[in-house]
Amino acid sequence: MTSEKDPVTELINRLQLNEQSSEPYYLQLKRQLNAMIEGGDLKSGVNLPSERTLAEAMQISRTTVKRCYDELRSNHLLSTHGRGGTVVQAPPRVNPTMGRLKGFTEEMREQGKVASTRVLHCDVITERMIACIFKRPSVAPFLRLVRVRLADGVPMTREVAWYDLSAAPALEDWDTGGSIYAFLQEKCNITLVRADQTIEAVMSTAEESAVFGFEQPSPCLLLKRHTYSSTDQLIEYVEGTFRGDAYVYKVTLGT
Repeated sequence: MTSEKDPVTELINRLQLNEQSSEPYYLQLKRQLNAMIEGGDLKSGVNLPSERTLAEAMQISRTTVKRCYDELRSNHLLSTHGRGGTVVQAPPRVNPTMGRLKGFTEEMREQGKVASTRVLHCDVITERMIACIFKRPSVAPFLRLVRVRLADGVPMTREVAWYDLSAAPALEDWDTGGSIYAFLQEKCNITLVRADQTIEAVMSTAEESAVFGFEQPSPCLLLKRHTYSSTDQLIEYVEGTFRGDAYVYKVTLGT
């Protein structure tokens, strides 16, 4: 009869320290554990060995293990739950392909994730800067939508979107349920066909850090998108901040 391997023992057996390397032990451990988490070998919710257990097994100081775990926590890959020990908390990794206009729900479906939304604010505003972007009068009304988009229950992006109510007045009656793109098409007879998008690296704001569960400002991707209708009219402007520890965008380049 074959006995099932103890996952803690199996993990420890996979970790190797190179005594000849100039790289400190805590960095060697961090690099190997990080690779296992990023590669999916260590799933979210998996308990790691205690600092004492791992230190004794690797014949190193507990301080070395603690420093490794602390750095992985600061990178939002581990969490500590009292008697529950040290637990992997890696966010879902997504590799969306750029090049086609699609909503968050469709993008997550392609990645095998279940998308959901938490609406923080939905109101009608007048704002000179936004009116300038849409090339509208300064008193033109816009629907402002602030929401958190989640994949498998994990917050992936916090986005602020503005919609031109002069072009789509029925949006004032939108109940924030379902796809806003579908509402635009079905209730406003507006089909969004193309978008201009930029991506830049930023650090998360206090609001974004709170949404993502970051203890301190962390690297994110800021996507700014101008979305146009079939009549080439700007309908939507979005600023979405995506967590940098979860997103890897793919772009196919031709010759």
